[in-house]
Amino acid sequence: MFYLITTPRWVRRFFPGCIWEIKETRPVVYLTFDDGPDPEVTPFVLDVLRDHDMRATFFCIGKNVEAHPDLYARILSEGHRTGNHTHHHLNGWKTEDNVYLDDISKAGRLISSDLFRPPYGRIGRGQLGRLKREPFPMRPVMWSVLSGDFDPKISPARCVRNVVEHARPGSIITFHDSQKAFPVLREALPVILDIFRSNGWEGEGIS
Repeated sequence: MFYLITTPRWVRRFFPGCIWEIKETRPVVYLTFDDGPDPEVTPFVLDVLRDHDMRATFFCIGKNVEAHPDLYARILSEGHRTGNHTHHHLNGWKTEDNVYLDDISKAGRLISSDLFRPPYGRIGRGQLGRLKREPFPMRPVMWSVLSGDFDPKISPARCVRNVVEHARPGSIITFHDSQKAFPVLREALPVILDIFRSNGWEGEGIS
């Protein structure tokens, strides 16, 4: 499985207008979690964030919010932000524009947010342009550090190194509150947040 841990600037140029990182001088990172809410993984993530007094942004799949509204409510009640991740986790490169945008709209009826992250980071230029106009408009958020928690071939220790070695002030770091990622995330996330906290770093949601 090939993927880039950090996103080079030449890649970013293919996705104009997306948020890749946030300008910061303070020791702050922006933790994000994709694909939930999940009845096992999301409560774990919320507990770990609470224990470390950190906030995050959860990019939720609409059908999962529909199935687990109590978890979505808990995310918000504990001070985290949410974002739209489509209703059915669609790949924008493989989906007709109208179908893709309708799916985002469907998720938007459940997820009250102007933040959007395309599943797999894949969205067409036409889709991206329409997303930023009425009737949406939405702010597309990508990432500057990819944890790799979804990769069954890496160890939790490798996931920790992926994040800690590449995080900078203002980094947007992507994790997943999904069953696929849980074997790695369960061990890596507490260690990562311990390291951040011991070095005086804060974790905030994207405003």
